[in-house]
Amino acid sequence: MGENKKMNNIRKIVSGVFALCVASFTMADSHSGDVEIVANRVTEEIFMISGQGGNIGLFIGEDGTFLIDDQFAPLTDEIVEVIEKVGGAFPKFLINTHFHGDHTGGNENLGKGGTLIVSHHNVRERLVAGSFIDAFKMKNDPVSKEELPVVTFSDDISFHINGENVHAIHVPHAHTDGDSFIHFEEANIIHAGDLFFNGFFPFIDVLHGGSLKGMIAGVDQILALSDDRTKIIPGHGSLANKADLEEFREMLDTALMRLRALKAQGLSASEIAEKKPLADLAEVWGDGIFSADRWIEVIFAGI
Repeated sequence: MGENKKMNNIRKIVSGVFALCVASFTMADSHSGDVEIVANRVTEEIFMISGQGGNIGLFIGEDGTFLIDDQFAPLTDEIVEVIEKVGGAFPKFLINTHFHGDHTGGNENLGKGGTLIVSHHNVRERLVAGSFIDAFKMKNDPVSKEELPVVTFSDDISFHINGENVHAIHVPHAHTDGDSFIHFEEANIIHAGDLFFNGFFPFIDVLHGGSLKGMIAGVDQILALSDDRTKIIPGHGSLANKADLEEFREMLDTALMRLRALKAQGLSASEIAEKKPLADLAEVWGDGIFSADRWIEVIFAGI
C-alpha cells in the first residue's frame, strides 16, 4: 500500500470512524460547520459522499434520489445541499447498511422530510431497542418513530430505479447482525457498508452479532460479484477496487487463523496480545482507530 493511500485513509479515519469513538453516535455536541462534506463522482449518476461518519452512497436520476446511509443528524442539511449541487433532489429512498449512528444519524431528518427508509429487520430492531457499544462505552437510546425504517427485509431486496437494478444483500453476523451491502448491477459498483474498512483494522461489533468469520464471509460475497472493473465504496476509507478488498480479506483471514490457534490454547485476549501475533499486519493496517493489541481485545469474543 502506497504512502499516499495510507495518508488518505488516515485522514478519512480522523473525519469518519474517529468521530464514532470520541464524539457520540448522535453528534449532540458537534458542530456541522467544522465538517466538510464532499461528493466524489464514481459514475455520472453515482457518488461517494464523505464527511464525518460512514461513507454515503448517492444515486441520482429522474426516478428520484437513492441514498445509502446518512452519517450524523447535524450534517443532514449540508448533505442535502451537496446532493442538490450535483443534480439530485431531496432523497426519495434511504437504505441503512446497519444500525450504527454514524450511518443512521440522519434518519430522523430525512424521515420527517418524506424519505422512505429501508433496512434489514435487525437494523430496525436495534434502533427500536437502543444499544450500548461496549468498545467505545457509548449508550444509544431508542430512536424516534421518524428515524425508523418503514420497510425491512430478511435476505435481500431490489430497487428498480433510474434505469438501474440495485440489490441490497444481507450478510449475517459480520460487522453486526444486520449488515447489508448494495450492488449496482449495471454500473458495476458496490457499496460495502462496514463490511469493508479500506486500509485499517475494522470495528467488529461482537456484542451486536458481529464476528471476524462473518466479516470474511461477507467480503467473499462481495468479491464473488466483483471483477477488475468494479468500484467499491467502503464503509470507511477511500474509494476502492477488487484488489483492495482482496488485500483486506487476506488480512482478516490471516488474523483469524493466528488468533484462533492461540485462543485454542486457552489464552485470554490480553495474553494473546502480549505475544504480538499481528505485529506484521499492524505495519499496514494499524494506523486507524485500533492498535493491533486493542483490536484483538475488541474482536476476541467473535473469533
